[in-house]
Amino acid sequence: MLTMNGRRARRVAGWAGIVCAGLLVTACSPGNATAAPASSPASAGLAAKTAARTYLAEGQDVRGTLLYRPACQQGCPLSGDSTAILARMTWRTWSASKAVGTGTYELDGCNPDCAAGPVYKVPTVVTLSHPVTVCTPAGTRSVWTRASFGFPHGLPPALRGSNAPLNPWVFSSLISAARHNCPS
Repeated sequence: MLTMNGRRARRVAGWAGIVCAGLLVTACSPGNATAAPASSPASAGLAAKTAARTYLAEGQDVRGTLLYRPACQQGCPLSGDSTAILARMTWRTWSASKAVGTGTYELDGCNPDCAAGPVYKVPTVVTLSHPVTVCTPAGTRSVWTRASFGFPHGLPPALRGSNAPLNPWVFSSLISAARHNCPS
C-alpha cells in the first residue's frame, strides 16, 4: 500500500521523466527540427496528451535517433549503411499520417562496391507514409515505414534500370520492430 508521500514521489518522478524526455528530444534534434522543450510539468502533460507526432527513424533504427520534421542539413540516413541519405529537406506537409518534402536524395552508386562507389545527389520529392507504433527507449512512438520518391529531373543513367533505388521503399525492419518489440 502506497502512502501519500509515496504517491507524491511517484507523481513527481513521472513528471520529471516527461520533462527530461522532452528536453532530450529537443537537444538531440538536428537542423531546424520543431520539437519544443517542455517548460513545466503542466505543459509537458498537455504536450503528451495533444501531440500526435510521427518520426523518421534514422537508418531505420528505432533504438537510434528519431527525427521530427528534420532539415537534414548534415544528412539523415535512410539506410543503416548510409548508402541512402536525405539532405537539405524542406517539409511542406508533416502530419500524423503523411509527410511530403523536397530536397536531395544522396545515393551511393556502389560501383565497383559501396565503399568506393560514387555518390549521386539527386533532387527529390519524398513522401513518407504508413506509420506504425514501435517501442523505443524513449517510449512508444509512431515511425514512418514507407518512402516514395519523385525525381523532377530524372535519375542519372547509372541509377536507372536494375540499378534504380527502391521506389517505393518499404522499411520492413521497422514493420518487424512494430510487431515484435512492444510488450503486449
